[in-house]
Amino acid sequence: MTVPATAAYFTAQDQLKAFLCGRALTSDLYAPMVAVALARLGTVTVIRPLELVRTKLQAQHLSYRELGTCVRAAVAQGGWHSLWLGWDPTALRDVPFSALYWFNYELVKSWLSGLRPKDQTSVGISFVAGGISGMVVATLTLPFDVVKTQRQVTLGAVKGVRVMPPYTDSTWLLLQRILAESGTRGLFAGFLPRIIKATPSCAIMISTYEFGKSFFQRLNREQLLSP
Repeated sequence: MTVPATAAYFTAQDQLKAFLCGRALTSDLYAPMVAVALARLGTVTVIRPLELVRTKLQAQHLSYRELGTCVRAAVAQGGWHSLWLGWDPTALRDVPFSALYWFNYELVKSWLSGLRPKDQTSVGISFVAGGISGMVVATLTLPFDVVKTQRQVTLGAVKGVRVMPPYTDSTWLLLQRILAESGTRGLFAGFLPRIIKATPSCAIMISTYEFGKSFFQRLNREQLLSP
């Protein structure tokens, strides 16, 4: 799930950003936000069934055979669209996360870089800026992650031989229910594990991406200049 999703996401957002900036459809400050939001929306839609399968494996410790039975029962009961159960809270979590993350990342990177040109940003600066941005945005989008997990865990839940129907409540109703039952603390359940996961992963992801991008750009330039 992660490998094709990451490749498609970075490729799409780079191409969209170049397109938006090239046609002056938006400012250089907001072009990354718009490009990333569109790229993430497409990626979320494509990989939704795979993420649902991963969530079921983690939450219920099913074997692959049991997982197949569970998914087939859910499809028979709710149709193929049930495999996209939890799409709306995931989109509400991932699209703002990515857009705000890149916006904050560019701001923090510019602040840390000072007068250094954009194309000379060090890996260390990218790492720190990515970690700070990931920590902030992961906190802001955590309630939607809680809702997404609750929605996915219910898909095809089996008690004995009976398949229970999944929740049909909207994202906003689920947010209200969690708030009523558990208060604000319930909306931010799993805060520490999410921060521990998001901060280093965002830092490693963006610094590796920036390093790889600059490395291959330099390599391409050298190949063009070589006789």
